[in-house]
Amino acid sequence: MSEHVYKQIELTGSSPQSSDDAVRVALAKASKTLRNMHWFEVVETRGHIEDGKVLHWQVTIKVGLRIDD
Repeated sequence: MSEHVYKQIELTGSSPQSSDDAVRVALAKASKTLRNMHWFEVVETRGHIEDGKVLHWQVTIKVGLRIDD
């Protein structure tokens, strides 16, 4: 088994659709400039409420990036 080293970064994605979509938005945007993303962990979920309805989701995630050899 190979030994790997990872760097963690924190991202916050947002979406009017769902918390899952907010995660997808964050990862899709980050993948345009980052490489070797291997895992994520949801650390916080927030939402904007108006008239008793959820209008917007914000999800903060930690992302593990594998450091090149």
